[in-house]
Amino acid sequence: MSTIQISNLRKTYGAFAAVDDFSLHIPAGAVFGLLGPNGAGKTTVFKCMLGLAHMAGGEILYDGKPLVPQTFEHIAYVPERSALYEWMTVAEHVEMNRRAYSKFDSKRAFELLGHFSIEPRKRCRALSKGMRTAVMVALAFARNADVMILDEPTSGLDPVNQRQVLSLIINEAARGNSVIFSSHQIGQVERAAESIAVMDRGRLVLEGTVDDLKADRKIVEGIFPDASYSLNGIAADPHVARVDRSERIARLLVLADAGEIAQRLTDAGATGVRVLDLNLEDIFLYAVSPADATADVVAKAGSS
Repeated sequence: MSTIQISNLRKTYGAFAAVDDFSLHIPAGAVFGLLGPNGAGKTTVFKCMLGLAHMAGGEILYDGKPLVPQTFEHIAYVPERSALYEWMTVAEHVEMNRRAYSKFDSKRAFELLGHFSIEPRKRCRALSKGMRTAVMVALAFARNADVMILDEPTSGLDPVNQRQVLSLIINEAARGNSVIFSSHQIGQVERAAESIAVMDRGRLVLEGTVDDLKADRKIVEGIFPDASYSLNGIAADPHVARVDRSERIARLLVLADAGEIAQRLTDAGATGVRVLDLNLEDIFLYAVSPADATADVVAKAGSS
């Protein structure tokens, strides 16, 4: 079991819709990154997936079946905040998980704890935030689960251990299991995830494979002789998603056929026309904060 289908999910708190009409398909063996600014609804989606929050509408299916108690044998979860018992040692958490889950591998758990330099005899109240994250990650990856739901699984970790977690995520997908994870470190998502979804204010605003999103989206920029220039209908082209004008400079977010749009901009009288690549952070910013994205892309282009 490892395919996840979320259909028209809605979660409300009073009159506030934390998640609204959210749909997503996560295939087996995929690494899926869920992105969004603070308060976008990512953690709420995860809680609904796990039955920790009651859905106001919609449906979540695992291999075509709704969540039931037996499903938890196949799901591993790393929450954003520590769920460890303060008074227990790390080793006691390993033993508790061994008793709770039939496929839990204690040997692997201790190996992972060793990689993270975690002393099993320590009580959890003595662990730093990053060490607690590492313990929860080790316990989750020792579960041998078909589905892994990871909410900020590198929070508080140093760069070396962050990279280790990303390697674990990629290896898990190579074993045929599904991984969906959130992170504020967009570069991490770009390295590990094959596909992403971007949320903003509870809604899905962008979805696709990382490679396709980066290949399709470009910035086409040109400089005109004066500020009263005309784009001669280029802004209405279906491949142009956004136009930013600043004095004599026009910058166009293009979803496809960037070369053709660049030629049309030249034909309209622009000089110094260039096509700029976007990384995943640029694409994310365009989805949730276009003004910031424009400034950032131009600043990076000017410094290159």
